[in-house]
Amino acid sequence: MHNSPLMTVEQHILEEQRRRFPRASGEFSWLLSGITYATKIIASQVRRAGLVNILGSAGQTNVQGETQQKLDVIANQTLLQCLGNRGNVAIMASEENEEPVMVPRDFEGGKHVVIFDPLDGSSNIDVNVSVGTIFSILGREPGQRDPMIDVLQSGYRQQAAGYVVYGSSTMLVYTTGNGVHGFTLDPSIGAYLLSHENIQMPPRGNTYSVNEANTDSFPHGYRRFLAHLRSGNAGRAYSSRYIGSLVADFHRTLLKGGIFLYPPTKQYAGGKLRLMYEANPIAFLAEQAGGVATDGTRRVLEIPPTSLHQRTPLIAGSREDVELLMKMVAE
Repeated sequence: MHNSPLMTVEQHILEEQRRRFPRASGEFSWLLSGITYATKIIASQVRRAGLVNILGSAGQTNVQGETQQKLDVIANQTLLQCLGNRGNVAIMASEENEEPVMVPRDFEGGKHVVIFDPLDGSSNIDVNVSVGTIFSILGREPGQRDPMIDVLQSGYRQQAAGYVVYGSSTMLVYTTGNGVHGFTLDPSIGAYLLSHENIQMPPRGNTYSVNEANTDSFPHGYRRFLAHLRSGNAGRAYSSRYIGSLVADFHRTLLKGGIFLYPPTKQYAGGKLRLMYEANPIAFLAEQAGGVATDGTRRVLEIPPTSLHQRTPLIAGSREDVELLMKMVAE
């Protein structure tokens, strides 16, 4: 039984809007409700994936050169349709589309741009590992112009960002720049209910999350840092926890503390994760929860974007853990 009144994500968004922007029209809340609606549909598809022949490859590659999974295509189309019907979204951009998708009806007057990774970690879906949806919302000035101008905005200009993790439960985590809040989907009533209010990342954790198979190709400072954590000389015992789905790995780091890192490697000297729809929203959430997000030399949210599918290294996590890594990288 719940000891406090139930609050849905829609109620929470409206309360936040009423408190911070009393003259707001409600358009932004309507936009976010489009994302929650889409992710409920995706969650249902993920739960039924093994029963309805939507596991496995779709038989084609996306703009990244990666094999598209059937659920990638379904999740992408679901978000495009749900957001394209909101009436205030002018432009959408996805990992699965080479170019931004303009909404013809709303391109002139729409005030928002939504960028998303529809199904992060989808290569893990066949083995029942948690996957997720990541989203970033930007504002724009109404009018006709090159959509790339509206899309390629630095992360600090995000109006909202979040993710949904489809795991043992389905959980939505989002921020509008006023803290980080988590909502768990109650399948019996079909609503996201507030379960984690004002999430704060511990200042230091005891886990690190990295693909250690790539360690030999990491820059020297990263190898020193990982050796330091494994040595037992870090003041506490650290454990390695790596799932291989960014949303799942960061979700654990957000709640429990520690550090997630995807450094430059010999194969991906400029990093592998995508700035616009992976690193920027994750960095916004990390900072709003009291953590830090960097590419190894600078704040992720200040990286100037040059292309929709731009890649970057990403280090995100507890302040003290990230600061120790940064010190070793700089030496």
